Amino acid sequence: MVAGRRLRVVVVAEEAAGIQVLRGLLALPTPPEVVAVLTRSPEEGAGRQMVFESAQTLGLDVWPASSVTSPGLATRLREAKVDLLVNVHSLFLIHPSVLAAPTIGSFNLHPGPLPEYAGLNVPSWAIYEGERSHGVTLHWLDEGIDTGPIAWQERFPVEGDDTALAVSGRCVRLGVPLVLRLATVAADDARRIPREEQDLSLRRYFSAGPPADGRIDWAQPADAILRFVRAADYAPFDSPWGHPRAQLAGVSVGVAKAAATGVAATQRPGTVVELNDSGALVAASDELILVQRLWRDGRYLKPKELLAD
Repeated sequence: MVAGRRLRVVVVAEEAAGIQVLRGLLALPTPPEVVAVLTRSPEEGAGRQMVFESAQTLGLDVWPASSVTSPGLATRLREAKVDLLVNVHSLFLIHPSVLAAPTIGSFNLHPGPLPEYAGLNVPSWAIYEGERSHGVTLHWLDEGIDTGPIAWQERFPVEGDDTALAVSGRCVRLGVPLVLRLATVAADDARRIPREEQDLSLRRYFSAGPPADGRIDWAQPADAILRFVRAADYAPFDSPWGHPRAQLAGVSVGVAKAAATGVAATQRPGTVVELNDSGALVAASDELILVQRLWRDGRYLKPKELLAD
């Protein structure tokens, strides 16, 4: 308990991770008081309002997501005696006065290991960079972007066929328990929340957009091309990078699925060597790639459906 009362929490959240955090907090043996959920409402723009709908179902107050950018929210948090602000997959830049308002602190669940993978869409970047492991970090929020001290972090292996959706899902599965641990420890004794300063000499910051302006260079090795395709693969959900774009047989397409063949390429990179029911065999710099699914004009197609003519 905090000063003889329940812990008071404000959750700033979007996406499935936000829903899981809300449900997890309310299911704790001693659940905190969720003062409000800050999330996008239907009036705040396009996209799925998953957290908005879930919060309403759970009977929680919903405040506009964008209010985190206003110092006026700091006054509201102090008046409500909020102890923790937890940010889960919301991309609004929180005003410094809002960060400082909770009595214990403000925290962010980041889908990457810090300080090596700061920034946006880092599960995709980790696959693109060929990382063999990734992680999720719960850190104190300060005025920088992903620069605050680390509370807890979990790491996990990245498998050779992992897509961005798979890695992102692992971040959620391992990250939500970190938020629940935070609430439990904070309610018992907030002084026990770890506060490990980041070694910012190791920091790498990644931008939201895809590498190479989202274009495949067939002159690259097959492994690099396949990593790019997997890094953009959030199917059946929309990818923040879209599908990597390429020219195949003179047609501009997105490459949605592809696989290695192990067959050496002797043709010029980008050449469609063979077209069959399994896909299109395309030459990279070192071996042939089997392109299995394309994206064009808002729908998925087999290569044979598009390139046969």
